[in-house]
Amino acid sequence: MTTLRTEDYTIPAATMSGENPLPVFRDVNESFVMPIDPKLPDDERRYVGWKAQYRVLPHRMQDHYDRVKKPRAFKAVVLENEILRATFLPELGGRLVSLFNKPRGLELLDRNPVWQPANLALRNAWFSGGVEWNTSCFGHYHLTCSPVFAARVEGLNGEPALRLYEFDRTKAFPWQIDFHLPEGSAFLFVRVRLINTHDYEIPMYWWSNIAAPESPDTRVLVPADTALHHTGDAPLEVNRLPLVFGKDAMYVTNVPMVREFYFRLEKNNRPWVAALKGDGRGLVQTSTSRLQGRKLFCWGMASGGRNWQEYLAAPGRAYLEIQAGLGKVQPTCLPMPGHAQWAWTEAYGMLEADPKKVHAPEWSQAWRAAQADLDAALPEAKLNTLHDEFGRVAVRPVKELLAKGSGWGALERRRLKANAEADRIPAELAFPDDALGPDQQAWVALLDQGALPERSPQDGDPGPFQTQDEWRWLLERHLAEGRGAHWLAHYHHGVMLMEAHDSHGARKAWEKSHELKPNAWALRNLAQLELRRGKKDKALERYQQAWKLGPQVAALAVEYAKALSDAERFDELRVFCAELPEALRGHERIRIASALAALKTGRLDEIEPLFAYPFATIREGEVTLTDIWFEWHANRLAMAAGKPVDEAFRTRAKKECPPPANIDFRLLVDIH
Repeated sequence: MTTLRTEDYTIPAATMSGENPLPVFRDVNESFVMPIDPKLPDDERRYVGWKAQYRVLPHRMQDHYDRVKKPRAFKAVVLENEILRATFLPELGGRLVSLFNKPRGLELLDRNPVWQPANLALRNAWFSGGVEWNTSCFGHYHLTCSPVFAARVEGLNGEPALRLYEFDRTKAFPWQIDFHLPEGSAFLFVRVRLINTHDYEIPMYWWSNIAAPESPDTRVLVPADTALHHTGDAPLEVNRLPLVFGKDAMYVTNVPMVREFYFRLEKNNRPWVAALKGDGRGLVQTSTSRLQGRKLFCWGMASGGRNWQEYLAAPGRAYLEIQAGLGKVQPTCLPMPGHAQWAWTEAYGMLEADPKKVHAPEWSQAWRAAQADLDAALPEAKLNTLHDEFGRVAVRPVKELLAKGSGWGALERRRLKANAEADRIPAELAFPDDALGPDQQAWVALLDQGALPERSPQDGDPGPFQTQDEWRWLLERHLAEGRGAHWLAHYHHGVMLMEAHDSHGARKAWEKSHELKPNAWALRNLAQLELRRGKKDKALERYQQAWKLGPQVAALAVEYAKALSDAERFDELRVFCAELPEALRGHERIRIASALAALKTGRLDEIEPLFAYPFATIREGEVTLTDIWFEWHANRLAMAAGKPVDEAFRTRAKKECPPPANIDFRLLVDIH
């Protein structure tokens, strides 16, 4: 019997509050060059890097959280049958945090015992464990730490099924995931549906990121004899599996540094990936053919990677990621035609294989043995048939709303109706009007009353953004009519123009905003324009004006401090940090800036307290703290010797002064 219920999911959790009010603008070039072996076939190189550049707006950064964990009850949705219990957190992007095999008493996923955000996602905050659903843009999804809709629908045979869905604001399309756990099924079925409601093509992205427990006897298996792999900035090149660095890298505890492998799946073979322990048991994921990419990510065995593992969870915890995506390489978007719908079905469950076969030294023999067991447990033909049958459920209406997401889908429906445009958002995706909240109210006013409500520039927040073309056109029409043409309307218009790659128009809009009413928000954005032009001194003038004008919020202080540091104006940086209010001086980014200023101005005695701080927002791959550590020690060694610091002392510092774990986040340090 299949059941669906809601319950509390209580774990120790850090506190995350508010959003950064400053917009983060995308690069002019929406694609980027990812070096890849030019000898590879065109179909493997096509679209690599295409439209995959970092992109945040209209979302705002989630960068205000700590490392103080207290018990917190998240709302969970649990889908369960006789064999599996699947637990989802709709407040956190719909993450599948647990998939428990009841007869074996085995947790198939890495189930993080805590909730600890860290700086790895598009909007900064991200957490590890379970299965994460990533769409729209390359990277950890904008909604990975935000609520999505969860609803009960009627499954194929009347049993309950779970639907997660939302309206993606970055590219303005709805997405839907239906979860099926039929009676007696040993697999959780996940049917994904992406819907391009536009008349034009959009670049589409999807990767399911699956965290599995890491252990020395866990082997990752996949139907591929080669993988694309690279070291540092070297191009992606073909590597024959499983040997890398002279060892079997599919046992990830053999991998010295953080690594990712893009598997070159056997042509015409069903796509799947598994992580099996020494006894031959573990998680397997397979899908219908549209989800063609498979990847392995591991943190490596160097100190930085080990520290990241525990930083994201708890001492002694470790996981690896097996992933499945639309592209063959992750930083890839694919062109999705106007009005198209893309759908596929994934299956997650336990694979029980002969340990001698799946851990055999001969790689091809091992993965083929695992595939034989997968084929017996879930034939490919059966999965394809279920995919078609689940399509009937995908268009069924919601029977009960279990959790609310954002109000942006309801707002889009309201905009379509007000403009007499065709509403192509499927009716089975319920975005009720009562989901509209404070974030949408200013845009409701623009729609209904023809003007954004004005607020004081001294408010600590200019409000959520919109970057969709239709909202920009609406605002421009009302501004041309002289309706609501105040500082805030021109400020938001500038943000819209900048995201549409019109930096000249954005500059004019922000200058008009500041002319109508002097405000730090427009000045800050003008500073960003100067930085893009390489005009550091001019940008600092703008930042200084913005800071004096206020409000003096933490986000602006952090940016101003970074601009001073990048311009190597360390005396000014030291004074700026020292004169901040105590609350802002305690911000970890200001602590780092203060320590850097002290280091660069010869005040070595002020630096040491930095290294005891429990940092929360260090970015993946960031080495700021260890750079300060080694330079501080190099200076101390030089002072003890009565000599000026030079490369010899820096080499000594790196060799003789290992950094403490709480500041060591280096990922490209070989343990050998």
